[in-house]
Amino acid sequence: MIKVLLADDQAMVRGALATVLGLEADIEVVAQVGSGDEVLPAAKEFAPDVALLDVQMPGKDGLTAAAELHAALPGCRIIVCTTFGRPGYLARAMAAGAAGFVVKDSPPEQLVDAVRRVSNGLRVVDPALAAESLVTGPSPLTGREHEVLRAASDGGTVADVARRLHLSEGTVRNHLSAAIGKTGARTRAEAIHLAEENGWL
Repeated sequence: MIKVLLADDQAMVRGALATVLGLEADIEVVAQVGSGDEVLPAAKEFAPDVALLDVQMPGKDGLTAAAELHAALPGCRIIVCTTFGRPGYLARAMAAGAAGFVVKDSPPEQLVDAVRRVSNGLRVVDPALAAESLVTGPSPLTGREHEVLRAASDGGTVADVARRLHLSEGTVRNHLSAAIGKTGARTRAEAIHLAEENGWL
């Protein structure tokens, strides 16, 4: 029996995934959570073989939760399942230790197959997304540029970002300028939009 943990902030989606997987004789959904903060505690309690994580959740996002889960329980195989099939998400999911990456509009049988294959030690990646990620390439942003751009995404001023990240305003401006240049954007807002579209944020 393959024990599965589901993490998705949308109760209806989570329930639908549980129903689809529960129809299989060899798969049992042992836990369902609605935020990234709940993933690791639930995994420690229920010891799933496979964790199916959404990317965008309240608290910790799915990619952060995946990295924590992989570090704490490396025997639990991780599949990132998201509405947003963005190349940057794929690269970040694999870097976080995920063994699979599927988009939510895939047919149910593909999800079931992915759970089985990942539990058997294989990797499963949506082929169209894999091809697109090769074309797009990795994120051009450094860790600090990523952090500054993410902090600026709520529309705060340079001073707000500087206070939040404990940096000088000049340092924040330099990182924002570099991020704008690397994304090929003309403004900070456009850089944030492009980075989000590519899954770099």
